[in-house]
Amino acid sequence: MKLYGSPTPAPNPRRVRIFLAEKGIDLPETRIDLMKREHKAPEHLARNSLGQVPTLELDDGETISETVAICRYFEEIQPEPSLFGRTAIEKARVDMWVRRVEFQLMVPVGAYWRHFHPRTAALLTQYKDFGESNVDAYAKGQRWLDGELANGPFITGDAFSIADICALSTVDFAAWIGLPIDPECKNLQAWRERVSARPSASA
Repeated sequence: MKLYGSPTPAPNPRRVRIFLAEKGIDLPETRIDLMKREHKAPEHLARNSLGQVPTLELDDGETISETVAICRYFEEIQPEPSLFGRTAIEKARVDMWVRRVEFQLMVPVGAYWRHFHPRTAALLTQYKDFGESNVDAYAKGQRWLDGELANGPFITGDAFSIADICALSTVDFAAWIGLPIDPECKNLQAWRERVSARPSASA
């Protein structure tokens, strides 16, 4: 199989690399150059009609896209260590937190990146007022998550999971585009330092 992705700071391919590192799965990434728009080339569009990375191509030619779907595939073929939960309630809790991270953190960060950041100005029609409004939305999301992280060392409680991977890739990318963690969010900052110290974070 082949995993198509791009290096950091691209957040979505990084999620899968961190997940694979946590699993101890050695699958080299086939790099797609986003700056050269290789993800929009016909060859890659045949793998992923949305022209995005990461994309996993299986040995039979079938492809899987979307980061959580790719990670869930690897969770099924190699269950340990569990990163999606073991029991029904654990799995539901992880899914809940992945969605919360996506809506409360990823959505405003992505909107700011697309509609306000100068690096994306040539790629789409930017609505800068909307883009800038997401600074406050992301700050609100940080404060919310900071409060939730008072309940345990990781996002779902005591166990590191795909929810932590999704959040780490988001806050690191946000910092790279100029949206740092609010220094008042002590729990969030401590969590980031904790998960960043894991060897997988450098994947």
